Amino acid sequence: MAYTEIDKSSDYFNTVLYTGNDTDNRTVSGVGFQPNFLWIKARNNADQHYLVDSVRGSTKVLHSDSTEAEATRVSAVKSFASDGFVLGQEAQVNGNNNTYVSWNWKAGTSVSGNTGGSGTSKSYSGSVNTDSGFSIIKYIGNSTAGHTIPHHLGVQPQVVICKRINQGGQWVFGSMALPNQFEQFLELDLTGAAQTSSLRWNDTDPSSSVFTLGSTLDTNANDINIIAYSFAEKKGFSKFGSYTGNGSTDGPFVYTGFKPAFVICKSYSGSEQWVLYDNKRDPFNVTEQILRPNLSDAEGTESGAKMDLLSNGFKLTGSGGGIGQTNNSGSSYIYMAFAENPFVSSTGIPGLAR
Repeated sequence: MAYTEIDKSSDYFNTVLYTGNDTDNRTVSGVGFQPNFLWIKARNNADQHYLVDSVRGSTKVLHSDSTEAEATRVSAVKSFASDGFVLGQEAQVNGNNNTYVSWNWKAGTSVSGNTGGSGTSKSYSGSVNTDSGFSIIKYIGNSTAGHTIPHHLGVQPQVVICKRINQGGQWVFGSMALPNQFEQFLELDLTGAAQTSSLRWNDTDPSSSVFTLGSTLDTNANDINIIAYSFAEKKGFSKFGSYTGNGSTDGPFVYTGFKPAFVICKSYSGSEQWVLYDNKRDPFNVTEQILRPNLSDAEGTESGAKMDLLSNGFKLTGSGGGIGQTNNSGSSYIYMAFAENPFVSSTGIPGLAR
């Protein structure tokens, strides 16, 4: 019996905290690998989220809290390093005495080719890690429903997130955990409930080789570059699913098969904020220092958005009203979770005993 596919989660995902010093060419280390996807957020300031990746280039920035097109920031993330990344003096990522968090994913294998399905074939390029189930694909849209994009994961991705690069547009979030799967979508930059439309994913779930697009501008604008982040589930490392809140401090327990290092939650049944937790900003339970991918707000707490990160999953412990909660009674939520370590290693040793 395989308990986990990955014994050392930090080889593929890691969270790093750092304090800015306004120094050019400053190296942030401790990631444990050369990252291909960085998501940086100021903790003590209301600054935008900074998302960069190795496919678009380290100086090319997108913001999860904005529909803005990609911007070039030569003084933000200047390059990727073997154990982290190099920063310039941009205040939103390296302001003096400001505190920051960086969530880091590893891809690493270069891929390229031509898209398929309906309409004119277009080129794509990307970076993929089949071990951890993560791929970054930059493709060109053709505006034709049925356009297919290879993700190179070899298994069905559970989550695909797309964003237009050289035009403004919504962040489109597709998840197999939604009730109607890829007939529906959420928007990472907005609070709305899941919407049903064939225009984003052509009412087609991803296969083990491709994800399929509708004709909308946000996922398939003609001759426009679009970035896609795809995540497949890997036992003991990543989990993507759903749960229903009960509004109680004794909230639902969600089994993941590992101790989570990172969790994102969003109600798909109503209008609520996205909420992001990690084990570095809150190294001990209760986990309550939240950031919101759809807002530039500084880190904070909310009575309805608390959880405990446990050895084999997470438990919601928040109660109370507000649009930022993750345990509203009767509300349905999707989540993404990545591991600190598996509950049981591949050799059968309990994760916390290693």
